[in-house]
Amino acid sequence: MTAQPISLAGVMTFAAVPAVAVVVGGLADAIRTPGPKVQSAVQHIAAGVLFAALATELLPDVVHRRLPWVTLGGFALGVIAMLLLKAFARRLEEREEKATPLALPTSLLLASALDIALDGLLIGVSFAAGERQGLLITIAMTLEVLFLGVATAAAMRGPNARRLVLATTITFAVLLMAGAGIGAYFLASASANLLDGVLSFGVAALLDLVTEELLTEAHEVDETPLLTSMFFVGFLALLMIEMMV
Repeated sequence: MTAQPISLAGVMTFAAVPAVAVVVGGLADAIRTPGPKVQSAVQHIAAGVLFAALATELLPDVVHRRLPWVTLGGFALGVIAMLLLKAFARRLEEREEKATPLALPTSLLLASALDIALDGLLIGVSFAAGERQGLLITIAMTLEVLFLGVATAAAMRGPNARRLVLATTITFAVLLMAGAGIGAYFLASASANLLDGVLSFGVAALLDLVTEELLTEAHEVDETPLLTSMFFVGFLALLMIEMMV
């Protein structure tokens, strides 16, 4: 049975939750920066939640469509897009190393802006597949962008840091909402082939987010059994939510 997508207004209402989360994360860090272990714990939980959403909703949906060549093409494009984004961010970082110490972290901001716009698009795409998928991906993305707000604020220091953080995170929130709206609007009545290709693209992007970003950064602090268990806590939490909705 195929789930019916919800209205654009409904998608935007749900997308407002992670949009607010990125602002809250930035302001919370600007007021009081959480310690490395707290950040690592949140990253582990977010990775577990995203992995659960992939394993229980998006991947089964793609498999059940039985469009292997479309899936292959969408997944390959997703991998290529994420590799290009990493290369773009790396080039900006190399260029920024020559900048003055007072310069804004433009490489981080641009890479984060692209990342959060893609996150919003994935939320919209998930709702195009069905309300259940969209709800679970929104929950997962809320935790991910919360940390993104924290990371953005941590890179901005100075007398006007709070104003810069507020302006930046509000911009990120707008980008996320725009991405969600675009994904939901253009894919609401998409063909099975197009939706499968876009979902496969999203699967690749989310796998990269979990394995190459969240978990990689989470492991920058000394691992403890408690921190490691947070991944499974996040996974189990979303699994329980899925069973109840």
